[in-house]
Amino acid sequence: MRIRRLAPVLAVGVTATLVPALSPARASAAVPLQRFQNQHPAWHRCHTSTPAAHQCATIEVPLDYAHPNRKTIKLAISRMKAGAPSKRHGAILFNPGGPGGEGLSMPVMMNGMMPKKVREQYDLIGFDPRGVGRSTPVTCGMTAAEQVTEHPYKPETFKRDVTWARTVAEKCRGKNGDKLRYITTRNTVRDMDVIRAVLGEKKISYLGYSYGTYLGAVYAQMFPQRTDRFVLDSAIDPGRVWRGMMQVWAEGTEPAFTRWTKWTARRHHTYHLGDTPAAVKKTFWDLIARADRDPIPYEDEKLNGDDIRSALRRQFFSPQSAAASVVSLKKAADGKPGSRNSATPDDAPGPHRSAAPGGQLPADNVSAVFWSVACGDTAAWPRDPDQYRRDAIRDKAKYPLYGDFSSNITPCAFWNKPAEPVTAVHNRTGMLTVQNQWDSQTPLSSGLGMHRALKGSRMVYVKGGEGHGVYYGDPRACANRAVNTYLSTGQLPARDVTCETSGNQNRGPRKGMVPIPRHTPGAPGF
Repeated sequence: MRIRRLAPVLAVGVTATLVPALSPARASAAVPLQRFQNQHPAWHRCHTSTPAAHQCATIEVPLDYAHPNRKTIKLAISRMKAGAPSKRHGAILFNPGGPGGEGLSMPVMMNGMMPKKVREQYDLIGFDPRGVGRSTPVTCGMTAAEQVTEHPYKPETFKRDVTWARTVAEKCRGKNGDKLRYITTRNTVRDMDVIRAVLGEKKISYLGYSYGTYLGAVYAQMFPQRTDRFVLDSAIDPGRVWRGMMQVWAEGTEPAFTRWTKWTARRHHTYHLGDTPAAVKKTFWDLIARADRDPIPYEDEKLNGDDIRSALRRQFFSPQSAAASVVSLKKAADGKPGSRNSATPDDAPGPHRSAAPGGQLPADNVSAVFWSVACGDTAAWPRDPDQYRRDAIRDKAKYPLYGDFSSNITPCAFWNKPAEPVTAVHNRTGMLTVQNQWDSQTPLSSGLGMHRALKGSRMVYVKGGEGHGVYYGDPRACANRAVNTYLSTGQLPARDVTCETSGNQNRGPRKGMVPIPRHTPGAPGF
């Protein structure tokens, strides 16, 4: 069992231009795109394990929208038709997050989550974004070790980290050639507009989680006239893509850690970790120092302090989870059997794994897509490895829990220059954003950044809400009522809405991909 299993259940479930950017008008109206927009998908049942109403199809899109008559790639899409055709408003497209999350199965999941008054108005549409899953997948041929992306800064290992980053970038170029530069957010958004056209819709509605919020915001920026009812759940700050979004993990963890020390101190009789916040803090850092001196045996691994810091970062956003895990680690350090905590939702099945058949996917597909988008969207990545070293040293001092992880070197330092500039998001299109106060992957500051960028948006803020992902399940929950009202009527709240919760009310099972411990392959994500 990996250290990721330490976590009890958390709440759920990141410029030089070589090709000119396409304007929305050119991207949509150019004659060469008509053959893509006028496709007639051959719909068929996705899989015997899903309802017969869950239909899948494959369409083609240009690899490079500046040259649509050249190479094409496949895009896998799915649908469940509106429950009440007479009440049908249109189609709603879903994205689960990532970059790298699969979305083919999302119509089935959302069909079970949305209340009838919403469900009957929409055809539910899923898709695997370009490069992902059943859509022409990309791979870099990374080994399991090369997919481990969380690297704490240490002077003695930094040279090895630089070698890892350079190797991944070179492997991705070697496997994909020029194709890599077109696996970007802007091109995925153009694909979304082709999906809209193929479905015969003048406008599209949308629900995106985590990285999916950035897709939605960029779509509204590029295609405002085709943006219908958009809900952005647990939002990316568009002004911080992508290195800044990785660094926000460290920034957001410190106040969560402080909250955890206070919460745990008030429950000293239960956890015995200290009866003041200062004592709880000391207990934790003493445990880290102890693990660095003598790694703690925990089931099938020995964990040093860096392992524990990376594994517990997310848990501090849910104090009870973190307290239980620290107790378990202390017991293990003392040679006592620790309790076996239930798997986190990050271990649970989610919409990022497609229900559709189609053969074995590349083992590094999620990682390959993550780096393709994170490195290919923006040129705002330092090229000098020493800059990462300096930043990691600075941020480890400033954000002790995770600062060195979030500022250390990545493959983007050695990536080719992006094909287009990053999208500046600043529009007045009406949209609804929803945000938990204690979200580990898109902390509150990130959600507020998106809300500020979208001048016409309204925010539903869940005060006390824990976890990554708000909209799910119970339609009576305050935030869910606001989302359902908007999706069913098209009317935004007159002003921002604050919902109160004990911390459990809006702990949804939905999630984007998340960073995982250093002993387990995988990509960070949103």
